[in-house]
Amino acid sequence: MTILRQSGSAYLFLLFLPAVLAISALALGSLQHYERLRSDEAELLRVGGEFRRAIIHYRDAAMPRMYPRTLEDLLLDGRAGRMQRHLRKIYVDPMTGKAEWGLVLEEGYIVGVHSLSQRAPLKVSGFDPDDADFESAARHADWVFRARVVPHAPGLPGRAPSQGAAGG
Repeated sequence: MTILRQSGSAYLFLLFLPAVLAISALALGSLQHYERLRSDEAELLRVGGEFRRAIIHYRDAAMPRMYPRTLEDLLLDGRAGRMQRHLRKIYVDPMTGKAEWGLVLEEGYIVGVHSLSQRAPLKVSGFDPDDADFESAARHADWVFRARVVPHAPGLPGRAPSQGAAGG
């Protein structure tokens, strides 16, 4: 009689073991998925910050101050009489896996970039001051990495018509 009970419990154990292992594997996969998304969002914040700094550096590198017309202008800039690099490369958007970015244009000049991802972000708080507006974002595409405005700078897009428009 004892032998039958032991073999029955062993059989039940063998039935439940794969189910427990499958549930554990699914939980681990889910944790890894969310960790990858968090990592991709952190990379988006880093890369977006690089674009923002490059746009600002481009704007301030030569007189008259102006924003770039294309992202490629950030790679090699010859406006100051010498070639200057404001950005090493056009980075891949970590959320889409493509080197395509949404551009924020004013009068034909790039003043910011954003991801093309329509996913809702996991990160909703705890942003740096430059990215504080991201807390109200419903999707990654709403995370706009925009150059800070220079007050009273003639020749820049977004100014009143009396201050002039950006030149090419």
